[in-house]
Amino acid sequence: MALPSLDALARTPKTVKPAQRVAFMYVPIGVVRRDFFPGEQDFKVAKYQGTETARWKGPEYATGFRDLQLTPTLKRLAAATDKFTLVTGLDRTFQHGTDVHAQCASCYMSSAAPFAIKRSAWPLDRTLDHLIADEVGGSTPFRTLELSCNSHKDNLESIYFDNISWYGTGHVAPSIRDPRKAYRRLFSTQDIENFRNITDLVLEDAHSLNRELGYSDRQKFEEYFESIRAIEGQMDKLEQMKSELEEAPISEPAAAHLPRSRYIRLMGDLLIAAFQTGLTRVATMMVGPERWNTPFMYDGIFDKPMSHHKMSHNQKTFIDELADVDRFYMDQFAYMLGKMDAIQEADGSSLLDNTVFTYGSGLGDGATHQYEKLPIIVAGRGAGLKNAQGKHLAVPKGTPLANLWLTQARAMGVSRERFADSTGTISQLSG
Repeated sequence: MALPSLDALARTPKTVKPAQRVAFMYVPIGVVRRDFFPGEQDFKVAKYQGTETARWKGPEYATGFRDLQLTPTLKRLAAATDKFTLVTGLDRTFQHGTDVHAQCASCYMSSAAPFAIKRSAWPLDRTLDHLIADEVGGSTPFRTLELSCNSHKDNLESIYFDNISWYGTGHVAPSIRDPRKAYRRLFSTQDIENFRNITDLVLEDAHSLNRELGYSDRQKFEEYFESIRAIEGQMDKLEQMKSELEEAPISEPAAAHLPRSRYIRLMGDLLIAAFQTGLTRVATMMVGPERWNTPFMYDGIFDKPMSHHKMSHNQKTFIDELADVDRFYMDQFAYMLGKMDAIQEADGSSLLDNTVFTYGSGLGDGATHQYEKLPIIVAGRGAGLKNAQGKHLAVPKGTPLANLWLTQARAMGVSRERFADSTGTISQLSG
């Protein structure tokens, strides 16, 4: 079983710089702009008719840093305002002639220049996570970790709507959707059915090691084992709940009734544990699929499963409910930030201090299929980037999202002049 970073296991614990990590949390269907973006409270919902879309232009911010205004959605991050930067003005490449939702998911981290990729209907190339893993993944058991919080098995859409990580054009990096499977992969518990609790297998050795550790290491050690036990407990509860739902007389799939917050946080806990123990340094987590009408249970908001995509096409009726879904997703991001910030590394910094953690969507507005002015939040102080400033950074109009990806790639050690359709880096975030 992998262990977290401990002083006793490091040769020069106070001088060795912790490993730098990079993570991406993708949310589907865009956001309700009036509640997410500063200055867009007067946003009027545009009428969507077929392929004709009315774009919300929004305010043109003066470029550069400004004080962060906590909008109704961003208020969910109030406890972590010095841990992230809101970045506005980034645009995603769109290649006309194919579906917007498929492109905004599959091309979110890969957008090449339009029609530059001849083997694909989409501008889909090797994604940023794998380019970074080419540089930093060789020393870890897993070069990358791909997680998805879509537990549905109805396969209503193609793989392009439900995957953000790609080895290359046409070659998806399959994501793990079952927490138990993710747990087995990370901790190699082949005998899970006979030994449901992996910590029981190593408990005797763990206690022996614990007696030899200093006070600080003992605290980290106990915290880590408690987090693993909590993951096991949550998995058991979700599996029991799903088993009961499968026997209930309900019209939707049993997975539609599983509480989303428990599922997403459990997957987030697994991602964090993988970072904490050095199993990987690069991870992606897709919290929901694009254009997937099978409903989910957004616990705490609705009393029945709801379809995010269907509501987005009737925004005038469901605008308040859609804003609640945005805040629901932001709550899960806030949970992960808080947990990462509470994990101490060997040099006294936090796990979040050594991570670049990007939250975002490939759509700027789900009702109009707007792919400009994307909702992007960059958290953590990893790789020497100036992400955690509690500021709002407005980049020049028309800046490609790929400029952010190039900035992060270079910070993680990737030597590239360009990435996809980038025109340069974002100098305000560079170290």
